[in-house]
Amino acid sequence: MTSPDPTAPRGLLPDVWFTRDLPVLRAIARLVDSSEHGNTPYLLGAVVPASGLPKAEVVAAARALADTGYIEPLTNHAGDIVRITGISAEARRLTGLWPTPQSEWERLTEQLAARAANAPTDVERQRWQAFADAAAAVGEHDGALLMSALIGGYVPRAR
Repeated sequence: MTSPDPTAPRGLLPDVWFTRDLPVLRAIARLVDSSEHGNTPYLLGAVVPASGLPKAEVVAAARALADTGYIEPLTNHAGDIVRITGISAEARRLTGLWPTPQSEWERLTEQLAARAANAPTDVERQRWQAFADAAAAVGEHDGALLMSALIGGYVPRAR
């Protein structure tokens, strides 16, 4: 018998999101997004090997992901998940297939720094650096709110 997780708060079960569920979700997302398995991969035939986790853990993760709406399962008469027919928009964001406001803000700030560093002239370098400095002054939180508006297609207009 294994000892309890010393990092888990008293009475709570150990966290399985990072060790089991998220790796399985990433494997499923890669498979659903590719056409190699017809976009509906078999749980045991494709997801288990793609995840690198034991069969029992993948089955448990798939049930948890289905129960929370991250994946759309196809089940047999016994209720066992046989194939994955789709994933939710949130699953696409969690796995990196779709952008998040935070990831897009990071990409923007990285691009600004790279353009400032690689600008061909001093004038252009100063302009890109001023833009990078302004982005840093806005900050990650407000920057993510801006990116959320841009990703969602809503940008407030001046009146």
